[in-house]
Parts: sequence; C-alpha cells; structure tokens
Amino acid sequence: MNNTLKFLPVGTRVVTHSVIHTPSNVVLHPAGALGVVVQVPADPQHAYRVQFPDGSEHSLLRRQFQIHRQHQDVKAPDAPDWWASVQLRVVVGSRAFGLDTGASDTDRRGFYLPTAAQHWSLWGVPEQLENDDTQETYWELQKFLMLALKANPNVLEVLYSPLVETATPIAVELLEMKEAFLSTLVYQTYNGYVLSQFKKLEADLRNHGEIRWKHAMHLLRLLLSGISVLESGEVLVHVGQHRDMLLAVKRGELPWDELNRWRLTLHQQFDAAVQRTRLPDRPDYDRVNTYLLRARTAMLDVTI
Repeated sequence: MNNTLKFLPVGTRVVTHSVIHTPSNVVLHPAGALGVVVQVPADPQHAYRVQFPDGSEHSLLRRQFQIHRQHQDVKAPDAPDWWASVQLRVVVGSRAFGLDTGASDTDRRGFYLPTAAQHWSLWGVPEQLENDDTQETYWELQKFLMLALKANPNVLEVLYSPLVETATPIAVELLEMKEAFLSTLVYQTYNGYVLSQFKKLEADLRNHGEIRWKHAMHLLRLLLSGISVLESGEVLVHVGQHRDMLLAVKRGELPWDELNRWRLTLHQQFDAAVQRTRLPDRPDYDRVNTYLLRARTAMLDVTI
C-alpha cells in the first residue's frame, strides 16, 4: 500500500512527450496526445497503462508523459533577484524596542518595489519576501501600504523604527508622510488584538498553570504604543522608561495579578486617549494612493 502512494492514481490525465508508433513506424498518436491512466505499475521500472480518446491503450514509462495540469502551466522565467528591489530596510523587534539582550536576534522589515515590467507580467510579483535564516521580511509596496492603512502594528512600527539601515528616495518620501497612516483605527486594531490574546493567556494559566511571559510583555508593549499613537500622533517603538518593567514581565518576575492590573490600567488609558485624540477616524487614503501611483510611475523604465 505504501508503494502505491508514490504513483499517479488511475484517472490522472496525462500528455505524451513523444510520438507513439508501431514497430514499423506508423504513427498512432502524436507528441502532445492526451490520455488517461487506467492501470498503475507495480514498481517504477514498469510502465503505466494509458488509454487514449480512440479507445486504444498503450504502455508508457513515467518519463514518457507529463501530468496534464502541469503541461498547461505557463512556464515562468527564472525569478529575478527581488531582494535588489528592496527600498526600505529597518531593524524592528527587541533591538528597536530597547528590549534586546545578548541573545536577541536582529529582525529586519521593510518594503520592496518591483519594476513596472515585473509587476505587469504574466507571472506577477510575490506579496512578500522572507528569509528565515536572516530574520528578514519585505512586503511588496502596495501590500505594505494596505497593511499600514489598516493600522497593522508590525507595519506601522517599520515606518517609525529609529533604526533605519536602507532608505532610497522613494522610501524617504514615504517616511516623510508616515503620519498619513495614523487614525483611530489604531484603537480598534491594537485593543482588539490585546483583548483576544489576553483571554488566551488566561486560559493557558487556568489549564496549564503557565503562560508565555514574552508574549504577555509584547501585549503590554503594544498597549503602550497604542496609547502613544492616540495621545501624541507618534508610534512608540522604543519603550523608554518602561523597559525594566517589561523585561521583568518577560522573565516571569511579575505576579499574574499585578500584570493583569497593569494591563487593565493601560486599557483605561487607551479608552480615555481615543476620546480626546486629534487623529482622524480614517487614514489619508488619497494621499497614500497618490504616493503609490507616483512610486509605480517611477519604475516604468527601470531595469533591475
């Protein structure tokens, strides 16, 4: 039974790679003929039995045909070096937050901007580039902007990171208009996420007597950041005076009751901040859209 799993199942539609002919070279089926697998071999050295539209059946080795759906796929060219299109590269995570220790990784985020030809091609472009080995993620510009407009905290922290390593003129222009992304959507996004995650932490505590203290620390940090956005119009990335307290949470040194009281106090501050904030109800979609069109236009004649 285990060996059968390695083979194409009966009913698979296939396309021949070469002509099928008689011993006297009479062509029975041309290359590219469509057939259906009707019998699976006992081992890879033996042939499949394939039936053709005229009802005839022939024995074919696996190398003699291709699965039909794969045959139909558009053959993409070799992928370009998307990493050469990175426009903004910043350090985020614990090093940007001021919560790093000697064992901390260096996380980098940002966005990349493909050429117009790449963007418009049949094969399109990836929504994001990721390298787990180097802890890097870069979103395609439009994806990046949409996430920021929705008040995604990970993306807003990219725009406000104090540790900028790479910023092309297109990226600098975006950084200079980063306030266009801020709105009271931050209240719903940040608050909703923290509430749902704290419920999970409470369930972990009830069921297992333990929680992920590092996760709890970042939830508190997110609340502090959200309050800062509503009160000052700035995304708080570096935690400043809260560093020692947050690291104590990370180490599990703060009792749950005390940690939860701090969380509830921060929620109260967050509720109060949204009532007096000067931020608009929605981000500046028109300004961001104009920027995107300008950035796309700048890549019309660019070859990378």
